[in-house]
Amino acid sequence: MKKLEFFYDVSSPWTYLAFTNIQPLAREEGAEIAYRPFLVGGVFNSVNPSVYQQRDNPVPAKAAYALKDMQDWARLAGIGIKFPPSVFPVNSVKGLRALLWAEEQGRQLALAKALFELYWGEDKDISREDVLAEAAARAGLDAARMAQAVNDPAIKARLKANTDEVIARGGFGSPTIFVNDTDMYFGNDRLPLVREALRRS
Repeated sequence: MKKLEFFYDVSSPWTYLAFTNIQPLAREEGAEIAYRPFLVGGVFNSVNPSVYQQRDNPVPAKAAYALKDMQDWARLAGIGIKFPPSVFPVNSVKGLRALLWAEEQGRQLALAKALFELYWGEDKDISREDVLAEAAARAGLDAARMAQAVNDPAIKARLKANTDEVIARGGFGSPTIFVNDTDMYFGNDRLPLVREALRRS
């Protein structure tokens, strides 16, 4: 089967768009997706600090267009994105660890959808324990078990390994998508190229 790897952090609105859009694409092209949560802040700190510089000193015309562009994409995808949310950037590390635990329960996609919707659609701070518990409930997961799992050293190590891996493979932000292991694409707007790569393969 054709293979897609989707490295993602729920703290990115463009990743919410790509998460929504890549699922029907994969079904249509007969591809299997491996979802790989990672900490995008760790990537920025290591290889892409220019993100912070752009946040601190935005180009006004470019920033205004980026907001319009995001809303155009959101409308096309049929989702709501409030930007910026009340808490931005958000500390997503517990949510990302929870996603790795949810994968073991067969519920990673459901939890990711809940986290994206709560943060970007409903403007709730996903670093808070009560919001994480709400995400767990929406995903059909036990909130108490999930709260325990995010402190599991093995789960922490897996998140760090995913973050280190995406850097080692040339990634610099979220989402980073690989087609058949080596062909890398970055961002929601590259999905037409992802589709073409799958067809070539």
